[in-house]
Amino acid sequence: MSSRRAPKPTSPWRNQAVVAALAAALLTAPGIAQAAPQVAPQAAPASQEQAAASITWTLERASNPTEDQQTAYNLITAAMNAAVARYNNLSDLGKTITVRYDPSVPTADGNINGTIRFGNRSYMTERTALHEIAHTIGVGTSSGWSSLGGSGTWTGAQATALVRQYDGSSAKISTGGGHFWPYGLNYESEFSSTAADRHVQIVAAMVRDGL
Repeated sequence: MSSRRAPKPTSPWRNQAVVAALAAALLTAPGIAQAAPQVAPQAAPASQEQAAASITWTLERASNPTEDQQTAYNLITAAMNAAVARYNNLSDLGKTITVRYDPSVPTADGNINGTIRFGNRSYMTERTALHEIAHTIGVGTSSGWSSLGGSGTWTGAQATALVRQYDGSSAKISTGGGHFWPYGLNYESEFSSTAADRHVQIVAAMVRDGL
């Protein structure tokens, strides 16, 4: 029979210390919710909102619209929804826009104060909405536009590099009359899905340049 002695029983206080250490390790492991300290529920959403800017818009409507107004509202809503979705999918630009139907406006116009007016039915399109959103962001309407595009050619490095990526090493962005080309979507004939995507990306690059 062996003469080895049985191990001494561990003292109760040591068992308690081991259990406490294991519990602490489990509580701090990934995926385990800790009871304390608690973080205020609003802290995380607040930082997320700051990191994710977006373009939002509202349409001013008559309380009892005529048939003409309702038709215009429907066309404007479809155009703005498509344009805003494209901007938000392809950029992190932020702007709050108010849209109005104003039959006295010959075409459509956008202002850096965040307003867009649509008049003529033929301009209630995504192409026009994209173009006018660019004006609310600063194309043709900001001091940055004057300093970087006032010479007739955009001089900002990021937008210039982007258009050269699209069109070759000698490409440039021309400016005039508050507009730019190529990809300024100044006419309906310029619109395509590719051109619309590039328009948004160039406007975003202009903003990074200092628009």
